[in-house]
Amino acid sequence: MLGYYLDLALRSFRRNKVLTALMVLTLALGIGASMTTLTVLRLLSGDPLPHKSAQLFYVQVDPYPKDRPFSRSGKLPWLTSYLDAMNLLHAHRAERQAAMAMTRVKLTAPQQHPFFSDGVMTTSDFFSMFEAPFQYGGGWSAVDGESRAKVVVIADFLNDQLFGGANSVGRSLRINDQDFRIVGVLRHWAPQPRFYSLYLGGPNYGKGEAVFLPLQSARAAGMEPINLMSFAGGDKQTLENAPSIWLGLWVQLPDAAAVSAYQSFLAGYARQQIALGRFQRSDTGLSGLMQWLDSQQVVPGNVRMQTGLAFSFLLICMVNTVGLLLAKCLRRANEIGVRRALGASRAAIFAQFMAEAGLIGLVGGALGLVFALFGLWCIRQQPAEYASLVYLDGQMFVCTFAVALIASLVAGMLPAWRACAVTPAPQLKSA
Repeated sequence: MLGYYLDLALRSFRRNKVLTALMVLTLALGIGASMTTLTVLRLLSGDPLPHKSAQLFYVQVDPYPKDRPFSRSGKLPWLTSYLDAMNLLHAHRAERQAAMAMTRVKLTAPQQHPFFSDGVMTTSDFFSMFEAPFQYGGGWSAVDGESRAKVVVIADFLNDQLFGGANSVGRSLRINDQDFRIVGVLRHWAPQPRFYSLYLGGPNYGKGEAVFLPLQSARAAGMEPINLMSFAGGDKQTLENAPSIWLGLWVQLPDAAAVSAYQSFLAGYARQQIALGRFQRSDTGLSGLMQWLDSQQVVPGNVRMQTGLAFSFLLICMVNTVGLLLAKCLRRANEIGVRRALGASRAAIFAQFMAEAGLIGLVGGALGLVFALFGLWCIRQQPAEYASLVYLDGQMFVCTFAVALIASLVAGMLPAWRACAVTPAPQLKSA
C-alpha cells in the first residue's frame, strides 16, 4: 500500500512542480541551517573521553591571601602551585593522578631546521589516566620523572614529520638545545576539547601537542609554563618555591566512595595548610570532567545562540511548509472527494498525505544535507581554532535525514487531517 501512496505522491509532485519545489527548498534551508549549527555545537560540547569522563576530576585549592583574593566573586583559582600539586600527588590518595603545564619548545632533529611547537610538562600517570594510545614504546616511569631523566614522548604527527613515521623509540630529539631520548610515540590522540589544557595556555581544540615531557626534567632544562599567575612576587626561575600557580591537577577516582574520600582528604589538606599559615581559606574544589567543562563555559555562548536561532528558523520553515501543503490540499479537494466516493477511508487519505509529506522530507533532507555541507565548509574557512575539525560524521548524516523526516511529518499532519475531513458529496456536485 505504501508503494501506491508514493506513486500518488510522485504524480502530485509532477502536477504541481513549482509548489513542490518551494516546499522542498523551504524545508532544505531550515535543515541545512539547523544541522550546520548543531554539528558545531556537538563538536564543542562533546565528551572528550566518553568511556572514562565519569572517573576524572579536576582539583582546586586556594592559596591566595585574604587581602588579595583570586576572585571577588569567590571563585577558586583555576591553577595550582607546584608545592600544593606535589603535596597532593605524593599523598597518593587517588587511583591515578597527574599534574601538568603547557610550554612552548624549540625542536631540532638531524638535518631539520629548528621550529617551535607546543609541549606538555606532566607526570607519569598522564598517559594511563587519559588513555593515550601508543604506536611505539610507552610513557616514562615515576622514577624517571623524579630523577629528571631526559626522556620524551612525541605525537604521531611529529614522528611523521621528523622520522617518516618509523619507530623512533631510542632516537634523540633536541629540545631547547638539549638532547632528549624518545621513549614513546603516540597514535593519533587529540581529545576535543582539550580539557587538560584549559587555562594552561594551550589551544582548546586542534591536533594536539607535539611533545610530552616529565615535569621535573622539563623544568631542569629551563622550560617555562605558558600560563603563570603570581600572587606575591616571584619569577619563572623559582616557580617551585614562588607564591604562584601554574599547574593543572587531575585525579582518577573509580567510584562514589573514592570521590567522597578524596573530598574529605582535600578538605583536611586545606585545614592543615591553614594551620601551617600557607592558606587563609578552606575552600576546595573537585569537579568531574564534564562539570568542569560546563563551569568553564567551553562552548561559546554565541554558538548556543546560533543553534537556537537555526532551529527557530527551521520551525518557521515548517510553518511555511504547512501552509504550502494546505494550499495543495485545497486544490485537490475534488480528487479527494472522488477517492472517498470510490471507497477510500479517512485513514487511507490521511496515510496518503502523510506519505507525500514524508517524501518531501526525504528530498528536502537530501538538499538540506548539501546546504549543511556548504555551511560547514564556510565555517572551516574561519580563523576559529576548532574550524578545521567541523565535519559531518555518520551520526550527523543520519540525524540530518531523521530531522528532515520528522519535520516534514509534523508539518504534514494538519494538511493530512484537513484532507481526510473532506466530505465526498459536495465535491462530486461541484466536479
